[in-house]
Formats: sequence, C-alpha cells, structure tokens
Amino acid sequence: MATPLVNDARFTQANAEHSYQVTRADLPLACPMPSMTLWNSHPRVYLSIEATGAAKCPYCGADYHLVD
Repeated sequence: MATPLVNDARFTQANAEHSYQVTRADLPLACPMPSMTLWNSHPRVYLSIEATGAAKCPYCGADYHLVD
C-alpha cells in the first residue's frame, strides 16, 4: 500500500485554513480544492459561489470568497 505524500510540495494541506480567496479560474469550486491533499479530508463537495461571491463548506466550515 502506498504511503500518502504528506510533504509533497505540489499540494497544500486540506482544510488547513478557514478562509480562502478563489478566482474564476478556480471554478467550478469544490472543497477540498484540487491543489489540496485528499487522503485526510472530507468527501469532495461542489460549492455554488458565482451568485453571491461567497460560499461555506458544509463539511469543514471553510469560507470561500470569489475575487476578480
């Protein structure tokens, strides 16, 4: 069985922050984001952020803010 790449520089730790700024290039928005490690996170959930410019993950409570 492969060991998770915990210290892999290509990925950030999932749910490490409580607030994230995202751009339209990050859409469609999912938590955890593709750049985050997934082995220790919750299931991926897609968040609707386009209408209000903000979204909150129902699993981990992370706040996402759309910036242009």
